[in-house]
Amino acid sequence: MATQHKATRATRATEATRAGASYRTTGQRRMTQWRTDLIGLGFVLPFLAAYGLFILWPIVSGFHMSFYNWSLLGTSRFIGFDNYRALFGDTVFWTDLWHTVQFTLESTVPLVVLSLVMALLANRKLPAQWLFRLAFFAPYVLPVAIVYLIWNWLYQPDFGLINNYLSKFGFHSIAWLSDPGLAMPAVVIATVWWTVGFNFVLYLAGLQEIPQEIYEAAAIDGANGWTRLRYITIPLLQRTTTLIVVLQILASLKVFDQIYLLTTGGPNGSTRSAIEYIYEQGFQSYRLGYASALSYAFFIVILIVSAVQFALFSRGRGRA
Repeated sequence: MATQHKATRATRATEATRAGASYRTTGQRRMTQWRTDLIGLGFVLPFLAAYGLFILWPIVSGFHMSFYNWSLLGTSRFIGFDNYRALFGDTVFWTDLWHTVQFTLESTVPLVVLSLVMALLANRKLPAQWLFRLAFFAPYVLPVAIVYLIWNWLYQPDFGLINNYLSKFGFHSIAWLSDPGLAMPAVVIATVWWTVGFNFVLYLAGLQEIPQEIYEAAAIDGANGWTRLRYITIPLLQRTTTLIVVLQILASLKVFDQIYLLTTGGPNGSTRSAIEYIYEQGFQSYRLGYASALSYAFFIVILIVSAVQFALFSRGRGRA
């Protein structure tokens, strides 16, 4: 019996020792995990601080400001939803919003189609292939001020390069930026030249991800170039096309720089975008509260457009 008691006590002592060791090990693991989390938080904290200061705080502050009759001169008065009620009757804002939609519709299609054509050309085995890629992408890295100088000179009615060539063929000079019917297409052309390089790079990357064995098998089966493009290239680029269309529509809806520099919203407000009108209300008419309300209304429009896009593309992928 004594021997059994000794064995039992020894077993219990061993279990207690193991439990203590396990507890200490668990505590050490928790301490190590806590230190790791603290170090990770230290790396993330500067970004969180900058994000909160320059993104979250302006969003909250702007939304708060939209409920006030807030002037750039510093005076403010709480008016509730009056700014939001006023924007529904602001025909100028809705007209400028339509100009933004018009620019989006006119620029998105060529920016998608031309970038695909350029990517197909640059992806072929041609001499000096790097030169094509450089020429297609180079305009995208130019600042908007340089783009303005280039196209403002090209569009000049008297000595511009485009009208110079038109006159050589017997055509009259065209007032590209002062004709209400031509100003928006002129801005669209300049925008396509400037920004098509970004979409071109995305399409080129997508083309290089397609295995060449698929094209070789199709060629053996007798498929010509058009058939391979229609039934292989375009379907396999569906995800890339979806990404480009979504990004392009969102970018076009936020257009401001090139329109403001080339036409300043003219002639007669025919090219003024929604963001330019918001800028004028806030920094020229000093109505910061109303400009904030316009900004949030425009944000809701973009949010709705984004939701519709994702719903349509998701439904399309589901059917595929």
